[in-house]
Amino acid sequence: MTENNSQQPEKSTAKKNNRNTILLIIFAVIIIVQGVKIYLDHQESVARETLLASTEEELATTMQRLNDISEELSQKIREIDSLGGDIAELQEAKDEIERELARTQKASRSTIAALKDKVDGYELLLKAKDKEIAKLKDLNTELLTENTSLKTEKNELSDSLSQLNTSKEELASKVAIASQLKAENIQILAVNSRGKERDSPFKSRHADKIKVVFNIAENDVAPIEGKQIIVRIVDSNGQVIFDVTRGSGTFMVDGKEEFFTASQEILFDNTRQQLTFEYDKGSEYEEGLYTLEVYTADYKMGSKQFEVR
Repeated sequence: MTENNSQQPEKSTAKKNNRNTILLIIFAVIIIVQGVKIYLDHQESVARETLLASTEEELATTMQRLNDISEELSQKIREIDSLGGDIAELQEAKDEIERELARTQKASRSTIAALKDKVDGYELLLKAKDKEIAKLKDLNTELLTENTSLKTEKNELSDSLSQLNTSKEELASKVAIASQLKAENIQILAVNSRGKERDSPFKSRHADKIKVVFNIAENDVAPIEGKQIIVRIVDSNGQVIFDVTRGSGTFMVDGKEEFFTASQEILFDNTRQQLTFEYDKGSEYEEGLYTLEVYTADYKMGSKQFEVR
């Protein structure tokens, strides 16, 4: 009996120890499981944060590329527009980028991937426009060269026309001068009442009339046409002797209206024709030196002086 009673406490203690061991193992397993869960949760959180950071960084990079491309598009638009190229495609791309920048605040990886594809497309567009700009610059250079050449040719043509006009004017002036008629062999005679003629110098009482005789010199340049031949007798004081009742009148010379002494209409025929004028003053000539001038149109054909004593 005594032996059985001693064995029972030992069995009870053994059972208690076994139960404690099991409990310890269970607690250990729970702690390990919790530790693993905490570790995995931590790793997942780190992975999430890393992914989020990577996504945000990638988004920021993509957005920066979009901003850079937008600025470069603006520059290309200005450059192509100044060269006369078509900017519609570039303007459309720039507007689309601005819309993307306005609405893209947060983005998933798929959204970022789509944006990156668009960025790649925009960059290809910019490269294509670089080639277009180079061609436009070459074309503008060619046009500038052609324009410069045309301006040079135009200036040369203008100079040639100006020289031609100057030459024509000079030739016309020379022809006009060459075609002017000349009075030659001018004789001035005093005619008295009996018809006797005296050469200069002569006395006033011998000059009831003044007779002027001259030839028109040959001129092959002058046209055969009607001419008004005018004579003026100018005294020593510069006054023209005239009397409208005796056939005197006025004509234009050097832009001014002047008196003439006598005139007659002729047909110039280039035969050295001789003309005769007789002028009756109606009163005596004062003593002095007189000048006879012969005109046609508005130029002088010749002149000669005579003296009255």
